[in-house]
Amino acid sequence: MFDQLLKQLDKSILLHGGKSVDVPNGFEECFSKRKEAVIRSWLWDVPGFRRWRVTRMDAGEKLQVLNSVAYPEYINDQPILGMDLLWFGVKQKLVAVLDFQPLVQNDKYFLRYLQGLKSLKNDLKEFNQKHNMHIYDSNKFFSPWVLLYSGCSDSLKISLPNTLDLFLEMYWNINTNIVENYIPLSSTEVEYCHSNYDKYNAERDPAHGLFKSYFGEEWADEFVKNFLFPKSI
Repeated sequence: MFDQLLKQLDKSILLHGGKSVDVPNGFEECFSKRKEAVIRSWLWDVPGFRRWRVTRMDAGEKLQVLNSVAYPEYINDQPILGMDLLWFGVKQKLVAVLDFQPLVQNDKYFLRYLQGLKSLKNDLKEFNQKHNMHIYDSNKFFSPWVLLYSGCSDSLKISLPNTLDLFLEMYWNINTNIVENYIPLSSTEVEYCHSNYDKYNAERDPAHGLFKSYFGEEWADEFVKNFLFPKSI
């Protein structure tokens, strides 16, 4: 279900100078020994970013997953790009989370970096939902204007590709508004925030249980800690 969206993401990264780099051995591809499923991951070297990862899980008619996280260089305190798309075949349910994930939660930071996302959310009524994200604290590493959809997949089949393009374009051209008395985070502070982001998500990411059920506990633990969130260690 997400193959076309993966192609869109890859194309966008390539158009902005991204180059594919090697994924650590054992994480580039894994086939489930328990169920019909495969998970594949990619790493990109992208100008202006210290790390950009993409993961695609295909369990056929049961489950589809597409996830990507992009970390800007430490000299740049702009938000982390985060996207999670999950489709559950039995319930025909789609969950989509797209966000410019802020390093700090304060109004000046939001004014500087998130006004474009705010405008986009106002335009995308399907993503203007107020669902509780349950396992996550929405006040940590999520913006007030996170694009969130949870519901029937049919209603988004046509609009989701366009939404992804708009979201990516907005992030590439993130509007760094001039904010009075705004003091950017130092490289040391940004690195600290990135580490906190990884530690928080390594502990809370609900996909860990999903990966464990398909690929075993040992592989899932290593994948989450050493590939998805390596600064959590």
